[in-house]
Amino acid sequence: MTYVVTETCIKCKYTDCVDVCPVDCFREGPNFLVIDPDECIDCTLCVAECPVEAIFAEDDVPADQKSFTALNAELAKLWKPIVEKKEAPPDADEWAKVKDKIDKLER
Repeated sequence: MTYVVTETCIKCKYTDCVDVCPVDCFREGPNFLVIDPDECIDCTLCVAECPVEAIFAEDDVPADQKSFTALNAELAKLWKPIVEKKEAPPDADEWAKVKDKIDKLER
């Protein structure tokens, strides 16, 4: 099992999770983070650090977010690792409350 970043992260991109990851499995896109399933060691540390509750164990991903499991795997192959916490976008708190924003994902 691996952990999955879901839709809530789109345009929020808080990086608190990156800071606690012992294996640097996060990958960074323009406005979203993903977890590389081949690198994740299932330590669970990132889940508690995400201020918008966007990270789930693969088996616990909500039904309407299941497509994010494959999306994380796909984008992890394309995006570069992020290993240090960065400032969140200034409007991250506002975007955290928005639902159905897959169309805002920048690849």
